[in-house]
Amino acid sequence: MMNFQTAVCNDSSINTYLKNCHEFLGEMGALEHSQRHAEIVSQRTIEILRGLEFDEYTCCLGQIAGYLHDIGNIVNRYEHGRAGSFLVLPFLKKINLDEVGISVILGAIGNHEENSGGFSVNSVSAAVLIADKSDVNRERVRKADISTFKPRDRVNYAVEQTQLTVDKSKRLITLSILIDQEISSVMGYFEIFITKMVLCRRAADYLKCSFELIINDTKVL
Repeated sequence: MMNFQTAVCNDSSINTYLKNCHEFLGEMGALEHSQRHAEIVSQRTIEILRGLEFDEYTCCLGQIAGYLHDIGNIVNRYEHGRAGSFLVLPFLKKINLDEVGISVILGAIGNHEENSGGFSVNSVSAAVLIADKSDVNRERVRKADISTFKPRDRVNYAVEQTQLTVDKSKRLITLSILIDQEISSVMGYFEIFITKMVLCRRAADYLKCSFELIINDTKVL
C-alpha cells in the first residue's frame, strides 16, 4: 500500500491542482487550503484510524482520501467534495487501486462538506471529516488587515493551538483548542463552528466513539 500513498502524495499533477486550489480560493478571500492543509488532514485521518486499530489497508485509504479531500476546489468552492470525487477517479484508476478502495475514497471525498450534508458513509469518511474540521488555526487566515476579518477569519485567527487525540480504551476522540480570548471568545468559536462540531460528533458516533471538544481547558461539547 505504501506505493499508492507515494504515488498520490508525490504526484506533480495532484500537487499542482492543490497549489492552484489555494490560489483560486485566495482570490475569493477564503481561508488557506494549501498542501499544508492536505498534509495535516491526511496525517490526522491516519492517526484516527490507527488509534482505533483499523487495518493498514483502511489507514492507507484514509491517508489518500485526507490528502485529496479538497482538490475539487480547483473547479468550484461549492460542491467541491463531489467535484473532487469525479476529478480523482481517473487518477485512482491509473495507479491501479482496486475498486473497493476507490469506492471508499470517493465516498470520503464526496461527503466531507457540511454544506452537502457531511455524511459519514464509511469509516474513512468519518475519519476524514473529523480531521478536516479539526484544522483550525491562525495560519489559515490570509488577510493581513484584522479590520477586514469576517467572523470565521477572526475565530481562526484567535486559535493558537489545536490537538486531536484518540483514546481507544475509552472510545473517545478529543479536540483540544487554545484560544486567545482577546481576539475571540469561546462562545464566538462555538457559534461559528457549531455545525462542524456536530458533524464531528456524528462522525465519531459512526466510529463507535464519543467526541469531546475542549476549549481553554473547559469541556464545551
